[in-house]
Amino acid sequence: MKTLFKFIAWALLAVLLAATGLGLHTAYGKPLKIGWFYERVFIEYALDDPELLTSLGMLPPWLNWYGDELSDRSPAQARAMQAKLREDLATLRDYDRGDLDPGSQLSYDILEYFLAIQQDGERFYQHNYPLNQLFGVQSELPSFMAAQHGLRSRGDADDYVARLRQFPVMAEQVLAGLHEREQAGILPPTFVVEKVLAEMRAFIGAAPTDNILYTSFDERLAKLDADAVAPDEREDLLKQVRSAVAGQVYPAYQRFIDYYAGLLPKTRGNHGVWALPEGEAFYAWSVRMHTSTDMTPAQVHQLGLDEVARLEAEMDAILVGEGLVEGSIGERVQQIATRPDQLYPDTDEGRAAIIADFTAIIEEIDAGLDGVFNVRPRQGVEVERVPEFREKTAPGAYYQPPAFDGSRPGKFFINLRNTAEVARFGMRTLAYHEAIPGHHFQTTIQQELTGVPTFRKVLPFTAFSEGWALYTEQLAWELGFQDEPLDNLGRLQGEMMRAVRLVVDTGLHDKRWTREQAIAYMLEKAGMPETDVVAEIERYLVMPGQALAYKVGMNRILALRERAKTRLGDRFDLAAFHDLLLTGGDLPLSLLEQRVDAWIKAQAGK
Repeated sequence: MKTLFKFIAWALLAVLLAATGLGLHTAYGKPLKIGWFYERVFIEYALDDPELLTSLGMLPPWLNWYGDELSDRSPAQARAMQAKLREDLATLRDYDRGDLDPGSQLSYDILEYFLAIQQDGERFYQHNYPLNQLFGVQSELPSFMAAQHGLRSRGDADDYVARLRQFPVMAEQVLAGLHEREQAGILPPTFVVEKVLAEMRAFIGAAPTDNILYTSFDERLAKLDADAVAPDEREDLLKQVRSAVAGQVYPAYQRFIDYYAGLLPKTRGNHGVWALPEGEAFYAWSVRMHTSTDMTPAQVHQLGLDEVARLEAEMDAILVGEGLVEGSIGERVQQIATRPDQLYPDTDEGRAAIIADFTAIIEEIDAGLDGVFNVRPRQGVEVERVPEFREKTAPGAYYQPPAFDGSRPGKFFINLRNTAEVARFGMRTLAYHEAIPGHHFQTTIQQELTGVPTFRKVLPFTAFSEGWALYTEQLAWELGFQDEPLDNLGRLQGEMMRAVRLVVDTGLHDKRWTREQAIAYMLEKAGMPETDVVAEIERYLVMPGQALAYKVGMNRILALRERAKTRLGDRFDLAAFHDLLLTGGDLPLSLLEQRVDAWIKAQAGK
């Protein structure tokens, strides 16, 4: 029956996404039209990833054949995806790009860039740490179950239980990959193993009824009406979840714990990826992949040093105005951040006030962007707390896109592990970055694009997405939303953090800085609490190169805006410029530059 449903899903997606009939030549050979090929690539990846299908929310509920399955995390599946990538790139290049219209050429160029950079890094597919303190499967999968697995019917509830019962299979697949990495000499830094062990032991140390997998299910189940789940069925469902958490989930995590406990004495300290096999080549590729440029680690490092020096001067002027003249930038910013007027009570009421104030900031700017954006997202954004079970090692904030079907809005998650980490003067710039007009505009408008292949609605390019979000922090200041000196200090501090990242990420992975050396540099420059700094540095150690994308992307967007202003003069329209950037979806920076240059030429000719 599942095979039948999967076939129906394939056919339905083909109709929904390609808006045309797809024959066997489209499914198995080189499709007659490149648009059919684009949709086939997306459909094949999506249908092979049940958790992705759940997250996207593109299929109707009645076709939810995948909701009781977890995605395959086995080494065999990873190798199959590598082979598919090579085949897709070869098929794409078999089309004549010169025969395509400009829009199709852009789609061709985007997909070719993505597939080619991934193929270039194919030999590094094991250069990561599946169990890590930031985005490891041990924390991401429970978060997915709690926040993204829909619960609207009895069938959804049964699927939830079925997915919990598959945790042992998931653990087996992940452990197989971990053993392969160990044999290849790819071991995580010591702190990763230590922190993940502590997290997992706490996760299974709670009673099953106190675990997020049970509590989130219980809370959502209680909100369903009797037509969805009959009252007499609820206790049975809760009993099944309790049983699955105790009987399948916890033993799966115990296997992870046992493996990591045995791996801990084999780790070699808190090193960058230079310590891994082919580490230097891997990092050079990571820099290219995340920045979508040809910059070398040395060039990125120097850019960071230059930007840090510039921002120090701007921040110093504000700090002097506040009467703070002694100490490093970091020390003086922390003096402000710890003032009573900047802090919320470390209580439930204080945390609720933080969420309410973030919501008010977002609503204010959303209402004040007329004339700056013509294209706006249809879906809204909500502010929520990072789930408590993962907040100790999670980043300070992050954004989760909405579901395509509208069943889940965009969400801005704020880490409230310690309210002292949420100083008031930095809240505006953080809200603009993660929500409006930052990631929520960038991601949701991309999802809502029409007339483009589906892959362009979901394909991420870090330098564009993070560069845009950081650009909007400055944009909000330019529009007058951060006109108080301390609000502007918060903006500059946010930009300083991204400039420091250029220095410490390359320092850790290219120049062989120690973890402690990187922490000390960031404390001196960024003005962040030590707990935040430690979490940041440890993030860079498990995500080499990703943190470089923010400042590189922002600088390129600002340079393109200045180029457009200079060449167009009075014809320059800021709203049209923003629409141009957002309605192309995420792009590699080189293709973004081509798109902007073509727009400038067209505007100049009017």
